[in-house]
Amino acid sequence: MGIKGLLFLVFIPLFSFSQKENTLNKNFVLGRISYKEHPAFIQVASIHSNKSIYLDKEVYQAFKRMYEQAKIEHISLKIISGTRNFDEQKAIWERKWKTYKHLKPIDRAKKILEYSSMPSSSRHHWGTDIDINSLNNTYFEKGTGKLEYNWLVNNAHKFGFYQVYTNKTNGRTGYNLECWHWSYLPLANTYLNFYKQHITYLDIKGFSGSHLAESLHIISDYVCGISKQAKTFINN
Repeated sequence: MGIKGLLFLVFIPLFSFSQKENTLNKNFVLGRISYKEHPAFIQVASIHSNKSIYLDKEVYQAFKRMYEQAKIEHISLKIISGTRNFDEQKAIWERKWKTYKHLKPIDRAKKILEYSSMPSSSRHHWGTDIDINSLNNTYFEKGTGKLEYNWLVNNAHKFGFYQVYTNKTNGRTGYNLECWHWSYLPLANTYLNFYKQHITYLDIKGFSGSHLAESLHIISDYVCGISKQAKTFINN
């Protein structure tokens, strides 16, 4: 391996894992933080996104390495969504709740949950998950989009990123297929484990339809409704 290859692999964490453990609490995994002021987060450069986006610093470093390798192979990656806190997720949820006002509350929630999380239950709260290039599955079915998706499927795991919302033919529960959603599992799995151990349905509150969270099995079917590959990921 040449000098360039060695430099490509060198990575000095900007915010150590021990520091992350010290700040990990219920408010963090529920998205009830101001990530713009949180020491674990950093704003993404304009070359990597099309708007103001923040990510966990370690996640962003990993993405930049993936971005550079993709660029070498003539694949363009752009982050179109990153960290969203509780209030930002609530705004999305409430907007869609009004859009589907003609439906019964339980059906409203199910419709929104096809692609959007209840506030307090989104992986985007953690700064570990990114949406890449398009929010439309059909974009990734042909042409440039298919090339980008195939590259991600074959290479993203080398940088710690995995598609968590794959198709549901294998029994996966929760959200529909999202070809654009990629999660940095070395951190996300730690946060998910904390979530499963400490969060209950009493913590999912403060927005329209929140009372439906338990009957919809939001924690077991949605928060934990990730791909088999993600569930079996082991952080070496």
